[in-house]
Formats: sequence, structure tokens, C-alpha cells
Amino acid sequence: MTTKSASARTVRTRWRRVLPWFATAAVLAACSGPAAENTTTQTAGPTGTLTSVSVVTHGSAGDAFWNVVKNGAAAAGKQLGVKVDYQSSGDPTQQAKLIDNAVAQGVGGLVVSMANPDALRPSIQKAVAAGIPVVTINSGEAQSASVGAIGHVGQSEESAGEGAGKRLAAAGKHKLLCVIHEAGNIGDNQRCDGATKGFGGSATTLQVDINNPTDAQSRIKGALDADHSIDAVLTLNSQVAARAVAAAGESGSTAQVATFDLNSEVVDAIKSGKLLFAIDQQQYEQGYLPIVMLQLYKSNRNTVGGGAPVQTGPAFVDKDNVDAIATLVSQGTR
Repeated sequence: MTTKSASARTVRTRWRRVLPWFATAAVLAACSGPAAENTTTQTAGPTGTLTSVSVVTHGSAGDAFWNVVKNGAAAAGKQLGVKVDYQSSGDPTQQAKLIDNAVAQGVGGLVVSMANPDALRPSIQKAVAAGIPVVTINSGEAQSASVGAIGHVGQSEESAGEGAGKRLAAAGKHKLLCVIHEAGNIGDNQRCDGATKGFGGSATTLQVDINNPTDAQSRIKGALDADHSIDAVLTLNSQVAARAVAAAGESGSTAQVATFDLNSEVVDAIKSGKLLFAIDQQQYEQGYLPIVMLQLYKSNRNTVGGGAPVQTGPAFVDKDNVDAIATLVSQGTR
């Protein structure tokens, strides 16, 4: 046997010994990598890659606010190469079913608005138990960590409401009517609670149904007719704002209207002086940022916020800055 043949045989023997170790190491690495936690995910691509996200919100059909959230999520998905499926229901039971369906389909990540945390908690926890990372948005800030979400994106509703109340008080208003448009939505109640605190004067609430705009307008008009001392109306939704402006005109009330959230009608009303201001929570970010957060988590185990919510608002839009915002509203990003 030549020295060259003996050397080659020695090399082959060494590789036969080493290769099983490499194979074992590869298996262990795969089991401990970022994608290993979600063993039920059917759409999982390469280890650490986010391929699909389901966004499930409590938005009503045709709500301009949630259309902007959807636009933000879609834009982030397109830029990151992630398939984004957006679904919504104002019925918390149905919203929970949408979450359950996404889990059953093995989605790679979930984005959920928690207007009714108690109704959604079991479904979100099932997702977390299945290894699906969850980011909550918009509502349910205080409950986000307890359901196992990796982060929350939105604005502090009570702080935003307090800011609105202070602005109305600074405008010389003395009696506030705060209009709640979704029964059971903790965010609406937090906004009115904050507004009452910031306003510091007399304040009351009125319950209406966003899905019945004609009745909402009638109820607001009735409240203004019954109490002529109301000189400020705060709505919590851009569509309800238009109804409040119309109701004030019908009743002959001198009450000034302010609102949460933007749409083209709100922009026009601010320009014409029919609306005092709008609180903008920049909801495009509530759609966009969670997709980025989920991608970072899947690829690098990053979390954002350090355990605290990522705040998207409040930003205030009034006659001084409305022109700069108007174009952005028309293109569906504000």
C-alpha cells in the first residue's frame, strides 16, 4: 500500500466519524431555531422566515379608519414579502372565530385588536400556545402582555381623551357631550373617561350605534335639543363626527364638535370651521409596524417597546396643519 492510498483512507475514515455529528448538530439547530416553536405552522418557510400574517380587527365594514390600518399592513407585507390577510368583525364572538381559523390554518403571525379582551383572550392564548407570535393593536393595551403578545401598537386612549378634554376646556367650553359609538369597546370608555378628566367641567356620555348612522344623528340631536347648555361634543369616530356636525346644525345648537380620527369629511369640516380639531392616532402605523415587529421577531427574536406599548398618537389636526395632512388622508395613509 502506498503512502498516498493510506492517507486517503485515513481521511475517509475521519469523515465517516464526523458526518454523523454534523447531521445531529443540524437537527438540534433546526429544533432550537426561531421557527421551531411553531410546530403546527403549515405555511412556515425557511427557519426564521415570516411568510404569512393574519390581521383580525374589530372594525366595521366600510369604516374609513380601519381601511387605513389595512393599507398599512398591506404595504408592510408587500415590502417584506409577507402574505397579509386582513379580516374584521365588530362582533367579538365572530372575531374570536376568525382568530381560531387563522390558528387552524397555521398562520405565521397574528395581529389582533382587542376591543373586547375577555372575549378574545382564549383564542389569542391558543395562538400563543401554538407558537404563533401575536402583536395587539389599537385596543387592549393593558391586557396585551397578559395574553402573551410580544408587543402592542396604538395610542393610550385615556391619555388621548384627556388631551382632547384639555383642548376643549382651553377653547372656553363648559359642558361636554362624549358620544360612544360601540357598546362593549373598552377603548371608547377610556377615551370618554380621559376627556372628562381633562375637561374638568360638566360632562356626560351618549351611546349610539355606528352601524345605524341615521339613528346616531337623531340621538345626538335629541341630546342637544334637551340640554342647550352643551357647548362641546366629542365623537370617537370620524364617521360619527359627520353625524354630530349635522345634528348640531339641525338643532340650532352652538356646540362645537371635535373628534377622534380622520377621513376626508373630517378634513373638509376642519377647513370650514365646523370641526374644532381631530385627534389622529396615525392608524397606518398600527397596520404597518406590527408586520415589521413580527418579521424581526421571527428572524432575530427582537421585541419592540421593552414591555411598554409603542405609541402612535395622539397627534392633533386643526386649522393650522390640516392642509399638510389633507393629501395624505386622500391617499389612504392618514
